[in-house]
Amino acid sequence: MTNQNVIVQEMGMVVAAAVANSYPCLPPRSCCGAAAHAGGSAMSIKKSFLSSLELSGARVNAWVESMKASSPTHAKALASSIDDVNTVWMRKHPSALSKFEQIVSASKGKQIVMFLDYDGTLSPIVDDPDSAFMSESMRAAVRDAASYFPTAIVSGRCRDKVYDFVKLTELYYAGSHGMDIRGPAKAPKYKKSKYQANKAPNHQPASEFLSMIEEVFKRLVETTKSTPGAKVENNKFCASVHFRCVDEKYWSDLADKVKSVIKEYPMLRITQGRKVLEIRPTIKWDKGKALEFLLESLGFADRRDVLPVYIGDDRTDEDAFKVLRDRGQGIGILVSKHPKETKAAYSLKEPTEVMDFLTRLVDWKRLTLNDEPCVYKDKIWVGPTSTVR
Repeated sequence: MTNQNVIVQEMGMVVAAAVANSYPCLPPRSCCGAAAHAGGSAMSIKKSFLSSLELSGARVNAWVESMKASSPTHAKALASSIDDVNTVWMRKHPSALSKFEQIVSASKGKQIVMFLDYDGTLSPIVDDPDSAFMSESMRAAVRDAASYFPTAIVSGRCRDKVYDFVKLTELYYAGSHGMDIRGPAKAPKYKKSKYQANKAPNHQPASEFLSMIEEVFKRLVETTKSTPGAKVENNKFCASVHFRCVDEKYWSDLADKVKSVIKEYPMLRITQGRKVLEIRPTIKWDKGKALEFLLESLGFADRRDVLPVYIGDDRTDEDAFKVLRDRGQGIGILVSKHPKETKAAYSLKEPTEVMDFLTRLVDWKRLTLNDEPCVYKDKIWVGPTSTVR
């Protein structure tokens, strides 16, 4: 995992200040503070971030500063130093497109299992979360991938809402950050594959929180309605407070309002995503747990001839990246235009690159099933007789 102390050591105190602005997952701090922290471990960074989300009054300012840090206008500061950070970061998390041959080489003799986040991965991040539609070309790319590889959508959204966006019956869906899992009506068949996944059972580990989340959702709607641009979303087993359309001058007030509601529910916690505050049960379940559950349910848990590939853009996807890293099996790909602390090995900049990656993966699989050695040149797959596919 790339951590901030490595970058600070390489780039020095000026870059440390840039990192504080360009890493939205870390609360901003002074240049000297960042340099002093350079010797700290990734765990200490994580603890520092988590402490900033504590709901005591003294921590609200740090929480709001973290909200501000996720704003692109803040990330533009110290541009030249950030360019240096980008270079270092890309060396540690190279593009999954430029390293495509390396990735497919790792999958030789293995069954790829795809896990995909939705917002920011399959669809662009938009101001209105209800308008986060995926393109028809992206839908086609996901459909093609699912015809060769077991494919799951793992999202913080309500599972039904994600399905309404994607509209592909052959996929496995894990909504509410993996707390609402359902597979297709019957186990899919994969083209010319000796591997066949089992039908994943339905699983709802947070079902006891349904009524509580509904109650909190209604209270948040009422409490935040006076904040211009705030939008509260009921994702069944979690609730989301979107502040993408909220003027920055209201963020502190919005944070106080959310805090005032959640402090009355000790069984709930707040996490932060991309311009969204997530209210979730405190149970030990996340996207990483959902990944493990799906692998086990599909019959792939203890097999070394399986390669899980997880693509996501959000902090909540880090739980899945960590599972893959700890297993020493699988590939994590972060979708981001800016450097972020991540446990993913590779990166892609935006959903269009995700679509390109999925398309290449399908093209590669089609060629390998035809026993044709393939080389990727100028975005065209070329077979052994140099015929264009």
